[in-house]
Amino acid sequence: MRECLEGVGYVSYIKVRHCDTAAGKGSAMSGAASPAVLVVDDDQNVRDLICAILGSKGYGTAVAGNGKEALTYLRSSSMRPRLILLDLMMPEMTGWEFQKAQQEDPALCGIPVAIITGLSRFEGQATALGAVDVLCKPSRIETLVSLVSRFCGKPAGG
Repeated sequence: MRECLEGVGYVSYIKVRHCDTAAGKGSAMSGAASPAVLVVDDDQNVRDLICAILGSKGYGTAVAGNGKEALTYLRSSSMRPRLILLDLMMPEMTGWEFQKAQQEDPALCGIPVAIITGLSRFEGQATALGAVDVLCKPSRIETLVSLVSRFCGKPAGG
């Protein structure tokens, strides 16, 4: 649905199925039996939107509201995501702190991480963090799906 707001332009609305629970309190997954992507962002709207987009393309997702929740999820789950989408600016444990802890954990350091950020001109610092890519918010749906498919392949039936 689109509507025109005078002086603002068009606003698009999409229906988003809520797929969020505390990552450490069970499987916050949609779609597949094992999550292809772990989405770590403190903004619930961003998490819900990414879940909806990836779910509509056939990718399973798990979510966490900060780095601490993400680590709890990863350390307690027997299923590893094939990609982590990580925000940087979050309460409790930032993306930078998560990335450091993840890289120091032999069981988790092999999971690729892509940064999702509203910070401009971050691409150069992403390599130093060990990130495989950077998505700037807002990002095009095609760019997000292309990034996920590079690390997760095409979903079954997709």
